[in-house]
Amino acid sequence: MHAADTSPAPAGITPAAAPPEGVPARFGRLIGVSLGPGDPGLITRRGWAALHSGARWAYPVKKAEESSYALDIARRAGLAIPADAVELVFPMTRDAVALAKAWARAAAQTVQLLAEGRDLAFLVEGDASTYSTFRHLARAVRELVPELAVDTIPGVSSFAAAAAVADLALAEEDETMAVIPAAYGVDVIDQLLDEFDTLVLMKVKPLVDEILDLLERRGLTATSCFVEKVGAPEERVVHDLARLRGEKVNYLSLLLVQNPKRARGELRRGCRKRAEQNTTTSATTAPARAGMGA
Repeated sequence: MHAADTSPAPAGITPAAAPPEGVPARFGRLIGVSLGPGDPGLITRRGWAALHSGARWAYPVKKAEESSYALDIARRAGLAIPADAVELVFPMTRDAVALAKAWARAAAQTVQLLAEGRDLAFLVEGDASTYSTFRHLARAVRELVPELAVDTIPGVSSFAAAAAVADLALAEEDETMAVIPAAYGVDVIDQLLDEFDTLVLMKVKPLVDEILDLLERRGLTATSCFVEKVGAPEERVVHDLARLRGEKVNYLSLLLVQNPKRARGELRRGCRKRAEQNTTTSATTAPARAGMGA
């Protein structure tokens, strides 16, 4: 049993309230509260306010009564977990039937909670708009209740935090970057290395050795970095990628790959071209104006 957090809501945040007796309950808002990738210090002020707003908490788990990474971030932030916080089960499986049933249950449970008229704050690790369970949940719930209000609170993504701890820039000046799941495979990754200056490879766990082979062939190991569980107490940053060979890495891991040798095409600078056109036009029309009106 966890004690409820009784601290007052921050200024400007209206706590959720139950409707007066005899008045039908409206649906509460579904709020996606981004907590950042692991460091509780990266929770935004808006996210912090939502957690203190009186909204009921919901958090994702892979199995019933299993620990929740998102909930652990809140706990490490010093927040008392409300006694009425609710877990929503999202199994890690590729069984389409099992997934469909799990999403239907989670959506129905969410609608039932929101029908009480109280807001529901769904805790999200990382950013709620980037490879997140929240957007899928919001769609599923809106299929049941189209008029439902959804509020998404943005947060720090895992790759932004990873670049910071690895002391790397994701992109500078005119550089390009792409973020993809590593599951697309080494052939796709190989092609994208020639199209982007920086690749962020998410969820690299199943393909670490294959990706290392590719980076070695392309001569890019020295400009790549592996980051695992960024922001968590178990955070690990590895610049010497050879150390990862044959190792079983955590699911919450990514690779930042930079290709400084990439051949870039010519950039189209519209503002500069417009300025040149204006100069040419002025030079062309000036003599015509001089000869007018005599």
